[in-house]
Amino acid sequence: MYERILVPTDGSEGAGAAVERAIDLAKTYDAELHALNVVNVATLSVEVNTARIIESLEEQGADATEAVVERAETAGVGDVQTAVVHGIPHGAILEYVEDHDIDLVVMGTHGRSGLDRYLLGSVTEKVVRKSDVPVLTVRMAKDDE
Repeated sequence: MYERILVPTDGSEGAGAAVERAIDLAKTYDAELHALNVVNVATLSVEVNTARIIESLEEQGADATEAVVERAETAGVGDVQTAVVHGIPHGAILEYVEDHDIDLVVMGTHGRSGLDRYLLGSVTEKVVRKSDVPVLTVRMAKDDE
């Protein structure tokens, strides 16, 4: 059913629930698992030395995707691809989906509603609305909120 599953991650506890679900699905369907981190460079000011900040964000992204690899290998999923890319998160995720022929996206959500969601926006919501492939949303545990 699914051959390639994408799990975008920022390494947070909230993303952990989605990572676990993606690993479980990859194992169930013997699918290739893709772990993606997006460095959101659009939020950086041009007035500061961004090179160090970007380097730090890339290192954090690499750590987050490598953590997915370790968890997947422990669970018996052997085929895991990782990537750290720059861009606006929802756009970079959708581009990755298209470029890598992804069948399913598994993403975490904070479960915000009302004004919080309107003011903060939601990467997951934007991906759900614009994706051509199914998106499974996994709400983080109440304890993690």
